[in-house]
Amino acid sequence: MSSSKAPYYYVPGPTRHPIVTSIGLAGFGFGASSWVNGSTFGMILCLAGIVWTIASLYSWFGDAISEAEGGLNSVNVDVSYRWSMSWFIFSEIMFFGAFFSALFYARSIAMPWLADIDNKLLWPDFAAVWPNAGPAGLVDSFTTMGPWPIPTINTALLLLSGVTVTWAHHALREGKRQQVIQGLAATVALGAIFMGFQVYEYIHAYNDLNLKLTSGIYGSTFFMLTGFHGFHVTMGAIMLFVVLIRVMKGHFTPENHFAFEGAAWYWHFVDVVWLGLYVVVYWM
Repeated sequence: MSSSKAPYYYVPGPTRHPIVTSIGLAGFGFGASSWVNGSTFGMILCLAGIVWTIASLYSWFGDAISEAEGGLNSVNVDVSYRWSMSWFIFSEIMFFGAFFSALFYARSIAMPWLADIDNKLLWPDFAAVWPNAGPAGLVDSFTTMGPWPIPTINTALLLLSGVTVTWAHHALREGKRQQVIQGLAATVALGAIFMGFQVYEYIHAYNDLNLKLTSGIYGSTFFMLTGFHGFHVTMGAIMLFVVLIRVMKGHFTPENHFAFEGAAWYWHFVDVVWLGLYVVVYWM
């Protein structure tokens, strides 16, 4: 990788990538929302949006990598990248904070309010017990998801992946490329195993526990929190896999490897979010 000693702040020229990627994300968003609401074209639009977005990002990040390897990125650009990734992770914290807040509101505010004396005339049989099927009792009976064994195993997997990615980072700073490759490969593999267990957990929830996205506020918050976290694990694993390929191509040096650091920051964020999920969703 270039030593990035460019004496200026490189500003790329006009590019199609932001608008092209936005089109793909819009298709994905509209398609996903239509899909969960039973639209016939929702699945096709969602999948097409995913493919479109992946193709756009492949081209976009390819250009960014070429700029970095061409020695166009100065120290100022590196600082810009670090601030950008920091704000991106902050926005993700706020994203998950909204869902955790929704769960807190439902359990600690809405349920006690519906069960108080003022609402007994409307909902005489409602009890402020979690999980809850709602005051109207329209939700089919279901069984909650406990912390054992899969959630606990997944917790161990993510904690171990945090160790392996840190090991890879220290190896990169010491110039030990083979250890970097081993650490990153182990981290990506652990992320893939995590997702495999989560897929199995979802199948078990739907088929054996009758726990679905429509299972009241418990079902909706469970699948929204764990599902979005699983999506982030998938994205983080893809980021680390790309970094792994770049390490194998010799793109990084002990002094200049922010792409690795940015992906590692994201992965540690995913780990921390899971610890919150593990406690709040599976234990409480």
